[in-house]
Amino acid sequence: MDKPFAVALLWDIDGTLLDTGRAGIFALEDAAREVLETTPDFNGLATAGLTDVEIAVGIVKQSGRPADSTVVDRFLRVYEDRLPGALPRKIGRVLPGVRAILEGIAARKDIFSMLLTGNTRAGARAKLTHYGIDGFFSGGAFSDGFPDRRSIARQALDMVRERQAGFSVEDVYVIGDTPHDVHCGKAIGAHTIAVASGHYGEDALRAFHPWWTIPGLPSPEEFFERVVLRAVRKGGHS
Repeated sequence: MDKPFAVALLWDIDGTLLDTGRAGIFALEDAAREVLETTPDFNGLATAGLTDVEIAVGIVKQSGRPADSTVVDRFLRVYEDRLPGALPRKIGRVLPGVRAILEGIAARKDIFSMLLTGNTRAGARAKLTHYGIDGFFSGGAFSDGFPDRRSIARQALDMVRERQAGFSVEDVYVIGDTPHDVHCGKAIGAHTIAVASGHYGEDALRAFHPWWTIPGLPSPEEFFERVVLRAVRKGGHS
């Protein structure tokens, strides 16, 4: 039997774990051409904090087509199919501090680490595989079938509790780079860690009152000191 974990970390992907250089725009444009028969230019498209489903619905509506589930689903399937080929077209990267923390988590038994992302499952897999960090997470909650990020967060919390019955939301941390991540974390009662590594700066993120606002992910030692030892100190775990 797995040893009980002390904390659960729920990670956003884009702007938190990695920066694709907005390579996904190429795949979105391919999907628009194939499914909507338009000739798009999405360079100015706002995507920060939105789920893939929300982005797809917006694009379909903008084209003048009804955003019914059949069209949106087809758009997303084409996007997912084209994404692996789109990612190498931009110079992306795993963000500073990410790999060291993920490797530190992998060496521990007291942390449960999973994804809480607006990406679809296939989209998340393509990105994490391309940047070589796909093996660090115990599954995840994705935007497939969910209308908004708060619904995804509720699914993620359910998954944590399935792995460890009765696990306290006091020891759940949602880590992301946008106000949307802060909102969804608060919606389930989790602590929120806002990382100013994406579109939003520290001051902008602090306005939404996350539990911890940081310019970027710190050293593993500082991160674990702040997160894991908090659970130990409050006496809930040995």
